[in-house]
Amino acid sequence: MNRTAATRLQALACLALSLGLGHAAQASDHLDTPSVIGDPRADIGDLYAWTAPDGKHLNLVMDIVGHTFSDKLDYVFHIDSGKRFGHSTASTALRCRFSSGTDVTCTAGDADKAQGNPGDSKGLVSEHGSFRVFAGPRDDPFFNNVKGTRAAYDKAHAALEAGAKVDAAGCPAFDAPTVRAVADEWRHTQGGPAKNLLAGWTTSAIVISIDLGTVNKGGPLLAVWAATQGPTRQIDRAGRPLTGNALLGTLAPEEISDAFKETYNMATPADGAKFVDEIASNLGLYDGFDGKCGNQWLADGKAAPARRYHALAALLADDRLWVNSASATCTQFFAVERAALGGNRELAKDCGGRAPNYSASNVWRSMLVDGTPDSVSDGLTRDERAHSDSVFPFLAAPDAQAAATGAYQ
Repeated sequence: MNRTAATRLQALACLALSLGLGHAAQASDHLDTPSVIGDPRADIGDLYAWTAPDGKHLNLVMDIVGHTFSDKLDYVFHIDSGKRFGHSTASTALRCRFSSGTDVTCTAGDADKAQGNPGDSKGLVSEHGSFRVFAGPRDDPFFNNVKGTRAAYDKAHAALEAGAKVDAAGCPAFDAPTVRAVADEWRHTQGGPAKNLLAGWTTSAIVISIDLGTVNKGGPLLAVWAATQGPTRQIDRAGRPLTGNALLGTLAPEEISDAFKETYNMATPADGAKFVDEIASNLGLYDGFDGKCGNQWLADGKAAPARRYHALAALLADDRLWVNSASATCTQFFAVERAALGGNRELAKDCGGRAPNYSASNVWRSMLVDGTPDSVSDGLTRDERAHSDSVFPFLAAPDAQAAATGAYQ
């Protein structure tokens, strides 16, 4: 038995449970650090970015866990642009600062500015008309069968405790009954139909639709990440779902894990190299969930065990949502990355990114298990509310009672 792998998987099971316990756990950026949890207004839950169906705009959503926005913080969308995947040559910052819940100033670099009340669902239009912004309570589109995920991890942990071998790269050799049991638990909630633990959660959302010409100066490939910025430092950041908190500090004691994640939250994608080894050390566990080692996306079967997962770890450590703004067809999470790195040329005309109705968590897990986008399912395919990728402000209005009482958390 590999005690390290067993302990790591038990930590993943605890992490899965934590998705549903407490205000900061209600989105894909879960189990955050004390400084972020201490002020939910600084806590980014989810980030969405995709090309509008008209092919002329980039749509952006930043979900904030707190039920108000802080007047001490900047809420920033960073949009890097370039002509080739992985190489950006220009950047635009969309920065919003609230003086109150009914007064915001948002700037798109030096190009345009919007100031006023962002609460109208039609959006506050900027001075030169290049973007519009909404900010207020919305239903969060993220969905996740948390209890089923935890049960799946528990099955794998039990197999490790019973003696399942783990190779030098950290990939466990689960037998066929374990693989079937893991998949079955993942698709159900306590033996019954899958349930979304996050159903009905209301977030505070910043929603922007901006002319592509304002953000694609370097080229049509856009790399998007979000941050909350305090007076002296960056407090939180978000790119793709799950990576930042699911693959960092999994085994470490709480104080070390928190320090690791604090460093990550204050970093930028350019600092990604310092997190690659830690992310790689956790990828092997996912690779083994289908009973086969080495078929994870971008896994290098010819490399030394310590390097098997480094290509994927480097991609995840960069942690930006890549959007092909030359396309107005948006169907696949990881589409841009798979077209560029995985040989999936059929996705070359997909915008990728993350639209509100993507099943992003299932795709993320599937790519980590066997390199396909649809092998792992937690039994859920959609949120309970209807969201739009075309009608501003895209996210469904919140539950009326939650909106009236401010009970967003």
